[in-house]
Order: sequence, then C-alpha cells, then structure tokens
Amino acid sequence: MIHIGYVVLAISFFGLIFSAFKLWGLSRQSLSGSKSKFISEQIHKGAMAFLNKEYSHLIVYALIFFAVIYYFIGKPLALAFLAGGLFSGLAGNISMRIATYANIRTVSSLKKSIAKGLNTAFSASLAIGISIVSIGLICVTGMYMIFHSTDIIFGFGLGASLIALFSRVGGGIFTKAADIGADLVGKIEKGIPEDDHRNPAVIADNVGDNVGDVTGMGADLFESYVDSLIAAMILGLAVMGVAGLQQSSGSVISTAFLPLVIAALGIASSISGSLFVYIKGRRGNPRLALNKGIYGTAFFMAASSYFVIGYLGFSISLFYTTLVGLLAGLIIGISTEYFTSSDKRPTRNVAEASKSGPATNIIAGLSNGMMSTVVPVLVVAATIYVSFSFAGLYGIALAAVGMLSTLGMTLAISTYGPIADNSEGITQMAEMGDEIRKRAESLDAAGNTTAAIGKGFAIGSTALTALALFVSFKEVAKASGQMVVIDVSQPHVMIGLFIGALLPFIFSSLTISAVGKAANKMVKEVRRQFSSIKGLMEGKVNPDYDRCINISTGAALKSMIIPSFIAVISPILIGLWDLNALGGLLAGSLVTGFILAIFMANAGGSWDNAKKYIEGGHFGGKGSNVHKAAVVGDTVGDPLKDASGPSLNILIKLMTIVAIVFVPLFL
Repeated sequence: MIHIGYVVLAISFFGLIFSAFKLWGLSRQSLSGSKSKFISEQIHKGAMAFLNKEYSHLIVYALIFFAVIYYFIGKPLALAFLAGGLFSGLAGNISMRIATYANIRTVSSLKKSIAKGLNTAFSASLAIGISIVSIGLICVTGMYMIFHSTDIIFGFGLGASLIALFSRVGGGIFTKAADIGADLVGKIEKGIPEDDHRNPAVIADNVGDNVGDVTGMGADLFESYVDSLIAAMILGLAVMGVAGLQQSSGSVISTAFLPLVIAALGIASSISGSLFVYIKGRRGNPRLALNKGIYGTAFFMAASSYFVIGYLGFSISLFYTTLVGLLAGLIIGISTEYFTSSDKRPTRNVAEASKSGPATNIIAGLSNGMMSTVVPVLVVAATIYVSFSFAGLYGIALAAVGMLSTLGMTLAISTYGPIADNSEGITQMAEMGDEIRKRAESLDAAGNTTAAIGKGFAIGSTALTALALFVSFKEVAKASGQMVVIDVSQPHVMIGLFIGALLPFIFSSLTISAVGKAANKMVKEVRRQFSSIKGLMEGKVNPDYDRCINISTGAALKSMIIPSFIAVISPILIGLWDLNALGGLLAGSLVTGFILAIFMANAGGSWDNAKKYIEGGHFGGKGSNVHKAAVVGDTVGDPLKDASGPSLNILIKLMTIVAIVFVPLFL
C-alpha cells in the first residue's frame, strides 16, 4: 500500500501545478494602455521595494533568534525555525508578485466585460491561495516524514509565526499610513476622488493594499495553517489508545497523518469549488459568484472527508469534529458579512448615523463592532464543546484543521479584494472612462466584503488553533515531567491571566499609535506637495509618489520592532518565573485577544463599507457633509481593521508556540 504521506505530497504538488497553470493563463492575456501600464509598474515597483527592505531587516532578527534557539534548545529545532521563517517569507513574496502581476491584467479584461475581469482577478487570487496551502502542506508533511518528530516541526511553526507577525504589523502600518494620508487631504481637504492620480499618496495607498492585505494576510494564514496541523499531529499522537478515537485498522503513523490528509482534501476541494466562480453573460453579481465558490468548496470538503476518514479506518466521530470546524468557519464568515456588508442593516445604520456628523458615525461603528463579537464567540464555544464531546482534546485540534481545510478558497476570496481594489484604482488614475470604471467598482465592491470575511475567518480560526496549541503546550510540558495546572485560586496563575489579558491591549496601542504617527507625516507631505508643486491640482505635472512610499516604508520598518519583541519576550520571561503562570498568560491573551481582534476588524469593516454605501449615491453621495463624516469614521477604523486587529491573530499563536519551543529552557 502506498504510504499516505506520499499521497498527501502528490496532492500538494498538484496544487502547485494548478497554480502555475492559472498563472500561465494570465500571462497569455494582451495588455493595452501605456498609462495604465505605467501605474501598474509603479505599484509593483513600490511593493517590491518595501518587501525587499522589510526582508533585509527580518533576516537580522531571524538570525538573532536562531542563535538563541541554537544555544538554549538545540541545532535541529533552530534549523527548522529558519526553514519556517524562509517559507513564510516565500509565501508573502509569492502572494505579492502574483497580485501586482494581475492588477493590470484585470483592468485589460474589464475592457471586454465584467465576467472577464472577475475571471482574471479570481484566477490570480486562486493561484495565491492554492500555492500557499500547498507549500505549507509540503513543508509539514516532508519534515515529519524525514524527522518523525513533531518537536522539530514546532520550530518550523515558530519561524513561520515570527515572520508572519513582522509582515502583518509592518504591512498594516504601511498601508494605513498611506490610506489615511490620501483620504484626509485628497478626499476631505481637496475634494478629489479616492484614486485620483494627482494625489501624492495614491500609489503608496495601492502599494499598501498589497503589502497589507496580500503579503500580510498570506503570511498570517500560512502560519495559522501550519500551526493547526502541527498541534493536531502532536495531539493525535498523545491520544493514541483512547477508546473510540481509532479502530483496529489504524496505526500511530496514520493518526499523526490524519490532519495532513484532511488538509490535502481541502486543496482538492478548493480547486473543485473554484469551478463555481463565474458570471454568465456580460453582467452579473461578482459577490454571489464568489459565495458559490465558498459553499461549493465546503460541500466537496464535507463529502470527501466523510469517505476518506472512514476508508482509513478511523471512528466516524473524527469526521464529525472536522465537519463542526468546517461549519464554524462558514458561520463566522456569514456573521462577518452581516455586520460589515453595505447590503445589510448594521452597516447601513452606521451610514445613516453619518448624517449627524463624524461623532455619531464613530459611535455607531463602535457599537456595531462590539455586537459583532457575539456570534463568533458563541460559535467557537459551541465548536469546542461539540468537538471535545466527540473526540476529546484531539477533536478540538481536528476542528481547527477542519476550519482551515478550505483555506485555499478562503485565501483566494480574501486576496481577490486587494487585486480588485488595485484594478479599480488603476482605471481611475488612468482615466479609462465611466463604463470600465463602473465595472471595476463592481468588482471592488465585492472585494470589500470578501476582504472583511477573510479577516473574520482568520480571527475565528485563530481561536481554535491557539486553543489546540495551548493544549499542545500542556502536553509537551507533561511529557517533560511538569504538569501545567490553570488554578485561578493560585496567585501566580492569576498574575499570568491578568498580564496575558493586558498584552493584546498594549500591542494594539502600539500599532494604532504607529499608524497615527506615520499618517501624520503622510498628511504633512501630501499637503506640502499640493501647496508647493505648481500645476499639480490642474493635472499638468505628476506628484512625487516615491517620497510618500518612503515615508510609509520607514514608519513600518521602525514601528514593527517593539510590538513583535513583546510577543516573543513576554512568554519567555513569565515561563522562566513560573510555568503555571505562563499557562495563565496564554489563556488570558487568547480570550481578550480573540474578542478584541473581532471587534476591531468588524468595526473597521463596517465604517469602510458605510463610507462606500454613501459613495454609491445615498445620503448625498460623494462630496457631501455626510460623506465627509463617513470618511472620518473610515479613517478611525483603518488601523483597527488592517493593522491592529489582524496582527492580534498572530500575536496569540506566536506567544503560545514560543512557550512550546522553550519548555526545555523553563524546566
């Protein structure tokens, strides 16, 4: 019988071939329009310049951390850490290159029809999603088949998490500094459109869409994917022999490989589900087409996992836990759409509140974001209860894998957003006419909602993945001879809980402050160019785009260090003091970080789409006082939804996996 690991690797490599085929199809498209080409090249140039500078800094931090792990823990785990960092960076790099390659091709396709534009943008985002999950699965499967040890793979997960945090924080600060600067001066003070080529920060804003929502999101979900697989594998080995989890035909190796098999089925299901993403004729609704892809993928995943888990000889209870995680992801996505979509009542209420000014807009958005936490928290709580009832701690870990199993499609839906946004910006800057611009706006409108759903999914998966990692931390400590007991009557544990609950707020404060300071510099620079460059407002000369890109780049690279350092050093210091206190720290950060991340992401998404709802012609439309109030609310929400909120996903998991890796040092 063929080793199951080789089957998993074969499906993963097929995913890479499929992605290459999609890119080959994009390369055959003809391009037209010298002005749109120039703008696209500027976006690509700025994005790659930032990425190269960021990675040059990350190499230094990674080598320092490598030396610490090498000296205190051991060489194999240190090398695995480097590999995790390398592939996390590779995932972000691949995502960036595909996205900036696709935006101009999407614009060219929109000249033919909206259906062609959707196909181009989604083909590129699907190539991103499938390639990232395929690389992650190849890495985890290959390393386990070589070393036969989950301890080594934890080092890989640590490297992936550390680089992902830097990418998420740095990318978020970059994009929001540019976005806020462009909006406050361009929209409010000068009254020009969002993507007007006269705005000095407009190229930096479009670059930011890629470094934040493509590179950052890609690295974020890559490490979530890897960490969930590792946690499920170690728990699968820990529960061997527990009644009801495995039938007689199973084995130790197949138990460890079950999460990998589920992930491989997810790749195949995402490819199958992508067949449903299309529009008939010259008109159609892009968002409905994307939703069909999500539900089609979930159907294929549920059906295939039912047959394969039974075929491998495992209890049907393991299928139920996988299904519970899959359904939980869908429900969280639906909830996110409800609270952030401009088609739904909550966001329209935020738009209506703008009629009284920016203060009431902000109040309504805060209220909406807080209320949006209810469904995800209850869904995660129910998932934990049901999955534990079916298969104990292993069931919780498999539920996390089940939720992330459709990541190929989920990531495709998420990265579709910034590709469509860039395309809409190019049509505006290149002045390509009302018809093409309206088609691009239709794609972009769908992308706004899908980006919010992607963030909601990422945060929801964080809760289950972090919980699985937390249980793995307790198992690793137990295997090393130390029981971790979370007893709130013990002062050490309570201290850990309070500090852990505090850390997400400190982290968010630092990232929000960094965006504010960088945006202040951007506003001053944009004002300076409008006042000092003669002929700029008349469109006779181009602004200095590079100067704005450099401001965002410098601010991002400088400001990402301290928040990331806190995530690494906090669990090490508490762990050296008391292992039970460390358990409390991880539990406290998980609870507050999860809820705070949902609140910030959904509040920001609601403010953003309320603004776009008004821009669609409601309550006075663009340029009205209602619109200006909504722009202020959107500006407040920008650092919440694109910098602090998404970064908390990685903070929670990184702290837990640091604790796991350094358990030998603590003991």
